[in-house]
Amino acid sequence: MNDTRSDTNSVRYYCTAGNGMESFLVDEVKRKLAAKDVLQIPGKVLFSSSAMVDRVRSLKAAERLFLLLKQDSPLGLPAHTSPARASYVLQSRLFSDRNQWTGAVRTWSRLQGELAANRKADKTTAVRARKETEEGKGDEEEGKFLVESRKRTRELRVEEWESKKLRSDKQINDKEEEDDVLDLSDVKDVEENEAPDTERSREIDTNQISGTNHTAARPERNVGSCSKTMDQQEMENVSFRINCKCTGSLSRCLSAQEISKVLGAGLSRLLGWKADLKSPQLEINAHLSNDYILLGIPLTRSPLASRSYIKTTGLRSTIAWAMASLAQIQPGFCVVDPMCGVGTILIEAAQEHKAACFLGVDIDDGQLQKANENKTFAELGSRVHLLKASSMELPLPSCSIDAVICDLPFGRKFDTKINMAAKLPLILSEMERILCVGGTLVVLLSPQLSSLMKKLLSQKHTGPTSDQKATPPAGMQESDFHLSSLKHHMSLRVSLGAIDGLIHKYVKA
Repeated sequence: MNDTRSDTNSVRYYCTAGNGMESFLVDEVKRKLAAKDVLQIPGKVLFSSSAMVDRVRSLKAAERLFLLLKQDSPLGLPAHTSPARASYVLQSRLFSDRNQWTGAVRTWSRLQGELAANRKADKTTAVRARKETEEGKGDEEEGKFLVESRKRTRELRVEEWESKKLRSDKQINDKEEEDDVLDLSDVKDVEENEAPDTERSREIDTNQISGTNHTAARPERNVGSCSKTMDQQEMENVSFRINCKCTGSLSRCLSAQEISKVLGAGLSRLLGWKADLKSPQLEINAHLSNDYILLGIPLTRSPLASRSYIKTTGLRSTIAWAMASLAQIQPGFCVVDPMCGVGTILIEAAQEHKAACFLGVDIDDGQLQKANENKTFAELGSRVHLLKASSMELPLPSCSIDAVICDLPFGRKFDTKINMAAKLPLILSEMERILCVGGTLVVLLSPQLSSLMKKLLSQKHTGPTSDQKATPPAGMQESDFHLSSLKHHMSLRVSLGAIDGLIHKYVKA
């Protein structure tokens, strides 16, 4: 079954990304979605794709996914512009094209229908898998069934979607009194499962926004039967809320809350929509800065970064995925995380690379237990193995591993029992020892550890003079490590939330 639409049905999206992750996301949308018109701005990536929305939703480097509603240049208001003037200019810019808004809502409704069909198909697959297990056909047959079920998932999704449309069309022909299009209020069922979590402090005050008072009863809601067309009455029944972020010169004229009120009032006048903070059908995110105006509609309730296959979170999943992608894992590779913690890096890598094997090592029993629970929850089976050992004495042969990926613990979140700065030479030497020639080392370090590592490798590459002893930099434990064969390829600063980290990539020569 084709996983793409025709080029004429291409959809314009944007995703948010953590600082430093934008380049990973650009590469991913091009590689996985054949995306076009890709634009990278700080914290966001805009792109067009004809891929089905379920494939778009599977992006790993993105934080959140939005349907792009409007992209525009900044207002560029003169200094000392009055709030009233700023409000007028803003409304004139954003609400000049009514069809742009109604068209976006139709597209959003269609995508929500596809997502609903996907969820039902996934549920059907899971039910069949459980039934197969209960019938006791054995592990081998169960495994074959699961593989075939997954291959059939997309066919089931499309068949279910088309079946619903056919049934809906038949009901329309049989019952003239029924509406021939979807009431957009049907989407509230999706809102209960897909509506995004947002900052209430920036939402519209419904008591301060003018709009039509819609009191008509709504029909029974069923997103699965949504149509691609909507009539005028349905467009007037849309409920919404706005979340706004405003920076730059405009923020000196209007606060984010005031801009939300301006946008809400404009939508109510233009389309007759009604503001609803508690259970809106649509959520509109607005970001206005000195560089751009960006409006979008969230497509999922939970962030894409919240993985459904991870039970206990450790390192942020997007960062773990990025580190695994830098390792350039190939079929048949053996990959080791010598300080695996709860196993986030291993799980992200194993989800992406089905034909490689993975080993997680940790000295802490509690961490290994959580890693094992995560492995079981992700249904990775024998593809991921766990071992209790010290990262300074890995029980692995020299030159036996194709890639080492490691997040060295740091920060207040991690209560390590060792001095990472002092032990870094030993840890690094063990990683280097087990790597085969041409193997890749990817490590995530704090800025302080990154600086120490650079000093260490610089000393190892330069070597001591005839009257000098090779001693580690201050704060490091002396060790009998040999001349480094690790060649630096890249370093990248990424945001870990309250602090930053640096990803380093080395290749063993």
